[in-house]
Amino acid sequence: MSNLKKLLKNKGYSKIQLILGDTNHLEVTASINGVNGRFILDTGASNTCVGVDKASYFKLISKDSEVKAAGAGATDMETLVSAKNKIEIGEWKKTKQQIVIFDLVHVNEALIAHKSMPVDGIIGADILIKCKAVIDYASRNLFLKNKK
Repeated sequence: MSNLKKLLKNKGYSKIQLILGDTNHLEVTASINGVNGRFILDTGASNTCVGVDKASYFKLISKDSEVKAAGAGATDMETLVSAKNKIEIGEWKKTKQQIVIFDLVHVNEALIAHKSMPVDGIIGADILIKCKAVIDYASRNLFLKNKK
């Protein structure tokens, strides 16, 4: 595995340690607009999301969205969208990141029911694709490509 780490480092990737939660979700600490939070890493989520109850905590300025959210057993949920946010995951940074805001109560209730800590949001495929993410499940590391 050290060969993978060396290869990715030489290609301009930064390494972020992932946390394996009690529910086997991979979690990561990220900063949005200078505020740290706990996020599930979700390759199946199309967008990066924050719970509506955490919007002001992360200094998100939102507007209505016509897009409906679905996932984790819930469908047709109302969403808001916030543009031009700064997000940092380890050394990786992005400005002007759009974030979807919706009610994550159903997600956090499921986590709590399994004796896990609630999360502030979800890091989705939008970010993972942009930064050419590589997930090393064995070592629980996330590698994100830094901009040149």
